[in-house]
Amino acid sequence: MADTALEQLHTAIKRQWSRVPSMKAHPYVNAFTAALRSGTKITAKVVGNHGTYTVSIQLDTQGLTSACSCYIGKHGYCHHCEALAITFAHDPSLFQVVTPKQRKDVRNLTDVQAYLQSVTLEALLTQLKEKGITQKAFAEQIGMNTRHLTAIKSSELRHHYFNELGATKLACLWMLEHLGKPQGR
Repeated sequence: MADTALEQLHTAIKRQWSRVPSMKAHPYVNAFTAALRSGTKITAKVVGNHGTYTVSIQLDTQGLTSACSCYIGKHGYCHHCEALAITFAHDPSLFQVVTPKQRKDVRNLTDVQAYLQSVTLEALLTQLKEKGITQKAFAEQIGMNTRHLTAIKSSELRHHYFNELGATKLACLWMLEHLGKPQGR
């Protein structure tokens, strides 16, 4: 069976980054660890000048987006993102394929951790909004400032993680699981 997500991502990356790596990107090509692919998203870690960076590239309906935790990678397209793209374009098999855990399949603590790592806070807040709970209402219910919640959400997308991220995602998960259920269950 053909892996259409792999084919789509590979084609989009080759179209965006089809040239020889820049001098800044060259040392990072094939230097990634923890390289994963989930659908049309790849992530990996690379040791840079100021520590280990998390780098990602994702294809969605809006096109390719990338992010890096380095100081210049806030909106992606830094040399680490370029190197990740070129590494993937040359050999997608270097990326371990992972299947994200679905919320309905969460049964134990290990599943909770796997699910929370596979979903962004932004996605969870979108699911809450679909149930009629705004980001502001959610923040108020858990005693968090709405600006802080926004900062946690946007920072996660740039691979900068607040300590409260996991607890905030867990609060979202709890609300999603318990909303609309009859009392006493």
